[in-house]
Amino acid sequence: MFLGIDLGTSEVKLLLLDDTRRIVGTAGSALTLQSPQPLWSEQDPMAWWQATEAAVAQLRTAHPAAFAAVRGIGLSGQMHGAVLLDDSDAILRPAILWNDGRSHAECAELTTGAPRLLDIAGNLAMPGFTAPKLLWVRKHEPDIFKRIASVLLPKDWLRLQLTGAKVSDPSDAAGTLWLDVARRDWSDELLAATGLSRAQMPRVVESNEISGLLKPELAAAWGLCPEVVVAGGAGDNAASAIGIGATQPGDGFISLGTSGVLFVVNDRYRPNPASAVHAFCHALPQRWHQMSVMLSAASCLRWFCTLVGSDEAALLDELSSTSDDNAVIERAPLFLPYLAGERTPHNDPFAPGVFHGLKTATTRADCTYAVLEGVAFGLADGLDALRAAGTEVCTLSLVGGGARSAYWAQLIADSLHVEIVVHSGSEAGGALGAARLGWLAADGDVDRVCTRPPVAARHAANPERHARLAPRLARFRDLYQRLRGA
Repeated sequence: MFLGIDLGTSEVKLLLLDDTRRIVGTAGSALTLQSPQPLWSEQDPMAWWQATEAAVAQLRTAHPAAFAAVRGIGLSGQMHGAVLLDDSDAILRPAILWNDGRSHAECAELTTGAPRLLDIAGNLAMPGFTAPKLLWVRKHEPDIFKRIASVLLPKDWLRLQLTGAKVSDPSDAAGTLWLDVARRDWSDELLAATGLSRAQMPRVVESNEISGLLKPELAAAWGLCPEVVVAGGAGDNAASAIGIGATQPGDGFISLGTSGVLFVVNDRYRPNPASAVHAFCHALPQRWHQMSVMLSAASCLRWFCTLVGSDEAALLDELSSTSDDNAVIERAPLFLPYLAGERTPHNDPFAPGVFHGLKTATTRADCTYAVLEGVAFGLADGLDALRAAGTEVCTLSLVGGGARSAYWAQLIADSLHVEIVVHSGSEAGGALGAARLGWLAADGDVDRVCTRPPVAARHAANPERHARLAPRLARFRDLYQRLRGA
């Protein structure tokens, strides 16, 4: 039995997997974000651990025998976060998260101060990445910066609680702007550009390798054997790829979670920072991936639910029951989904969310459609950026919470003009991939463990609907350009 722990932005999710690849059970515990100032996004790492223990208690209660048989644990987590520790491993300040935009000025400083940044890290300096956050801390919180003994990514701080070891993996570490992505190791040159050294970084192991053993006292408290291995684990998107079997060059998926990600596996390091495409290490040795990222995806629908006092199921049912889809497309407003700024293709932390074209006849269903369409159009922008980087795809799997909506899946297929495939259990996302990495670290074989889950639904692109959407996509792109900097 294998346990996957996925540290998301809104939830810690746990998943139990047996050696027939069957999901035995899941559990989750919610998290909240703090935004003490505009553009800031923070969480207390202790809340992550409390949520993990709460989810463990749920799983132990629901599946006591299965949980007691766990032999390997894998980790997945939100990327780019900065957990700062002193020399006694005490937390120095709240963790600064991936969707925090405060370090936009520091991105320019890093680009100037590290002339080989694009060659080594393969990515533009963006506020979401870890390195600019540390420049911000050095400038605005110098007393804290002087006390930093260790910098850990979110899932790696959880690992410290589980094993006592400070370890990361190449897929997650690639999102810091401190990793030499081709070599899959820390770059002393890039660390020095932010006033740090290798001594403050965790050791790097591959995602499917053993990073340590579960602490004996924790194994006893959780009713587990004393030799439970903990895998290197992966950043959330690389873990999701492992979960749906995207391991070979050309395999790809869309993750429709808090953020929206379009991920394609490569057999070599292929950076293209000019298009704000990310080039990161994959969660298997000798594999890399390209990725476009939009900062707000399914979170746009959750935001709209709060705004109108409804829930996702009710809004999607209301939209699906609309009799004339063509009429909705014609009259719906446009929605720019940039509620937290945007990465690919704009690299614009100040980009706003926008409803454009509201009229007295506009209905709630029209606005729901606009939100779903705006996210689909953002993904279309990301696909164009990947194509500009030399990547072509004709089929993409869909994972994450948004994969539950057949309407949204079809809209994405029509907007991108690619086939969208939904797999059974695809909503498990990073937790399933984390469990599989735990299995690989224990004794698993990649070909046996990392298979494709069964296909639950296929959504072929509708050429006629794609043609109807094309003028709206053009207006969507034009609207952003007109509002940029306003």
